[in-house]
Amino acid sequence: MLATGAGATSLAMSSCDSAPTASTTTSTTTTPKVPTPLTSKDWRRLGDALIGTLVLPFDPSYATDRLLYNSKFTNPHPAGIAYCESPDDVARCMDFVNRHGIEVTARSGGHSYGGYSSCPGLVIDVSRFNAIEVDTRANTAFIGAGARMIDVYNEVGARDRVLPGGSCPTLGIAGLTLGGGVGVFARKFGLTCDNLRGATVVGSSGERLTVDSSSHSELLWALRGGGGGNFAVATSFTFDVHPMPPVTLFTLQYPWAAASDVLEGWQHWISMMPDELWSGCQLYSQGTYGFLAQVTGVYCGSASALTGLLAQLDTTIGTPPTSSFVSTDAYMNAMMSEAGCSRLSVASCHLPTTNPAGVLSREAYSAKSSYLNAPTNSSHATAFVQAIEHMQSLAPTLGGALAFDAYGGAVNRIDKSDTAFVHRDKLACIQATSSWSSYASTSQIAAGQQWLSWLGSDVFVAANGAYQNYIDPTLSDWQSAYYGTNLDRLIKVKKKFDPDNVFRFAQSIPTHT
Repeated sequence: MLATGAGATSLAMSSCDSAPTASTTTSTTTTPKVPTPLTSKDWRRLGDALIGTLVLPFDPSYATDRLLYNSKFTNPHPAGIAYCESPDDVARCMDFVNRHGIEVTARSGGHSYGGYSSCPGLVIDVSRFNAIEVDTRANTAFIGAGARMIDVYNEVGARDRVLPGGSCPTLGIAGLTLGGGVGVFARKFGLTCDNLRGATVVGSSGERLTVDSSSHSELLWALRGGGGGNFAVATSFTFDVHPMPPVTLFTLQYPWAAASDVLEGWQHWISMMPDELWSGCQLYSQGTYGFLAQVTGVYCGSASALTGLLAQLDTTIGTPPTSSFVSTDAYMNAMMSEAGCSRLSVASCHLPTTNPAGVLSREAYSAKSSYLNAPTNSSHATAFVQAIEHMQSLAPTLGGALAFDAYGGAVNRIDKSDTAFVHRDKLACIQATSSWSSYASTSQIAAGQQWLSWLGSDVFVAANGAYQNYIDPTLSDWQSAYYGTNLDRLIKVKKKFDPDNVFRFAQSIPTHT
């Protein structure tokens, strides 16, 4: 169906756990095709063949539909955006791109940190695959590849079940899952990809595949953390879900003078905590508002049981918090709080382009990631604190942060080779972000990027790796950083399921070593 009406656009948040579903820009290993020149008649035929909607550059909704969440990407101009309604629509799109030799990317939530959710060719948008069905007897959930996380939590939580995943409300389930999926229940229930039981996908030649442990098991292995955008277009997933635990949230804020002690103490403390407790430590440069050091977390248990664990943190840090919040709450209230939507309804916790009631907005940011393998000493903790202070000196009007998110527990009990997600021996993931408003100067934005580059070269340990869902176009040795010892096996899966390298972008899995 060729239409000129409005379509849905799918976007992301700067602190979100994210990845492209399938995208292309610069090829890592390319098998060129001889293209058939495209005409307006060809595009019209594609639109007429779709149950869904094809948006082209002259359509009224195109100016909005082409946008990504990260507003630093100002110029995505795909030749077409197909809002698919069925796997057959996706297959028709794949036939179209193969016949004409154009680039293709699939967009779920559009959360790629590298902007890989768009391309100059055809964007296959799967946001209309948003059904969510929960089987409480089997403890499974069927979820369309375009479902947003706030809706997943709402629907799954309403059935008194939990699917562990990221906190960002506008994040698409596909990108989150395919790149790993770290969230506040990861230590208790594992990553999102660890809970993936099966998927339906459309392959590079338009074939429809059902993927599970008995059918195309190698592809299932790759979909469990091998990174979005590499193997096929996902249309739906089946997950294991878990009975709802009691949920207690906590936030502790500390004087900046104690920031080094907070970070060092938090690392030792979280390494000894039970699976039921997840926590993060954040160091912020807040522009004119100064600095902030805090520890946050979610505990699967009561506030009274958490009290003793937090007392151990107080002892380890040695400085009491200046502000302390601990509250046992309903699961959905807790997830709304984690999503930054505690005062909003579920409907309003969307972008207005995906839900008419949505009030969230796009953001501009850059990011870089690394890992901690084990607790660091005081000098290393001080170096991280000084890095935030350096950010303030370089770009005093920008926001900057180092967020340390705990691994361990169920995440680390899975062997590195059991899934494509290789980071199974880490204490914590580090995400560094530089964010800005529309009023920021070009020089300040450049200074923030300079800070991230400096972090990567002078503060982070390259050998510790990087998180593929925080995909980083500036990372040179990304193959090893993202995939480590699983890279060779991923290349074999890529060669089998996408031998012509149709799904390619600057940091996609190659078909050859």
